[in-house]
Amino acid sequence: MSRDAESGTGDSSALLDATLEHLRALVSFDTRNPPRAIDTGGIFDYLRAQLPGFDIEVTDFGAGAVALHAVRGQPTILFNVHLDTVPDSPAWTADPHTLRVTADRAIGLGACDIKGAAAALLAVANAVDGPLALLFTTDEEANDARCIAGFLKQIPNSVSRIPALEAVIVAEPTKGEAVLAHRGIQSVLMRFAGQAGHASGEQRPADSALHQAVRWGDAALDFVEAQAHQRFGGLTGLRFNIGRIEGGIKANMIAPSAEVRFGFRPLPTMEPDRLLESFRSLVEPPPCEFGETFRGASLPAGDIASAEARRLAARDLADELGVPVGNAVDFWTEAALFSAAGYTAFVCGPGDIAQAHSADEWVSLEQLRHYAETIYRIINRASA
Repeated sequence: MSRDAESGTGDSSALLDATLEHLRALVSFDTRNPPRAIDTGGIFDYLRAQLPGFDIEVTDFGAGAVALHAVRGQPTILFNVHLDTVPDSPAWTADPHTLRVTADRAIGLGACDIKGAAAALLAVANAVDGPLALLFTTDEEANDARCIAGFLKQIPNSVSRIPALEAVIVAEPTKGEAVLAHRGIQSVLMRFAGQAGHASGEQRPADSALHQAVRWGDAALDFVEAQAHQRFGGLTGLRFNIGRIEGGIKANMIAPSAEVRFGFRPLPTMEPDRLLESFRSLVEPPPCEFGETFRGASLPAGDIASAEARRLAARDLADELGVPVGNAVDFWTEAALFSAAGYTAFVCGPGDIAQAHSADEWVSLEQLRHYAETIYRIINRASA
């Protein structure tokens, strides 16, 4: 065993070279989401081939949601990373599925979010023999968390395989720091109903569906501003966005219908159902249809007391593993799903969220190196 291996840091250059080799392969697979054209072959055939000695189970949850669960030994920590990416844009300057490596960065679709972490996990899995549990999924970018939900349902039937699983580290771009808290996310579709007519006359408040929608938007912005004093773990206030308004026919006709899509991101201590009711009842008449299209829990999940206890447990785990603790973030991750299921969970991965979802997306080589060394140290420590 080399001195680097004995010290738990691994051969830094070899780990980075292996990570880039895997990343080149992973980026070459088209896992854009949408269109969600992902099955159990392709990238999953590659993963199977790179994980000799692992007990592997691949599950297709439909609609492009596929999960690969790989276990070696008796691990206590699960590493989760998603393999799907957002679509590329016309602003890319080269083929997004061909990895380009410069002196300081790796450029390719998903390199930052978050195939770089997947590549590093494969590199480490082949560099050490310690206990390791991996979960690769393909539906994180779809706002349709079938993979994690399905995996959590399967856990009771897998107790003999992972009897001591206690914590989950979810890979997202965090510059290699442990993120202990982030906002939840909720998306809503609502409709207003009016009565079509000539726009020259005096209108009652309920006549125009678009007027109702505009009044609702004004009230919603006031409501959100009133939450500015609330805070948790370095996060403040309620994030809110009206994403789309459709309706009406033309300028001289009263709009008979209007549709609004909006989203908000609550703090861990805010009650999602109470917020939904507050938004639904902001104006009279209320929307004729109002439905939540997606909900993701905050991290950590739970009420005020349990959320803080879970945050402290995650901080203790990060300290124990030697992972520096970073600031809370505004973006959502699937770590919240594991937290809601009762696991200690935090987010940690290479790269900067500022590069995610961008044209010519990239991750720095130093970030990849640091993340691979961190995972190597954690796994080597577990086998000591």
